Amino acid sequence: MTSSEFTIELKGVIFFAFHGLHEEERKTGNEYEVDLAVKYIAAGKKITKIEDTVNYVRLFEIVKQEMEKPRNLLETIAMAITEKIQEQFSQVKEVEVRINKKNPPIINFSGSVAVIYSMRFE
Repeated sequence: MTSSEFTIELKGVIFFAFHGLHEEERKTGNEYEVDLAVKYIAAGKKITKIEDTVNYVRLFEIVKQEMEKPRNLLETIAMAITEKIQEQFSQVKEVEVRINKKNPPIINFSGSVAVIYSMRFE
């Protein structure tokens, strides 16, 4: 049986959320940009309906739900997103999540910080 690999991506998705170690971050919030790449195996059949693929609307809903839960660390959010995707889509073989905090609370810092998390499933 032949199989092929697909990648579904969400790029540059913006959220305003209340993550961070510091109490002030959790009060004022921050802007975050999320990129997501999900690789999955299509088991040798033609994809003709949404049930045959990984639904990007559902991927967005998972990311949104996890971004709405205040957490101390971006790493925790990235791991939770990955876990939920794998639970919902058994055909997923790899997930990469990038969470970019647009305005980190660092004195005299201009730029952003990001966490990139990758997980492969066998």
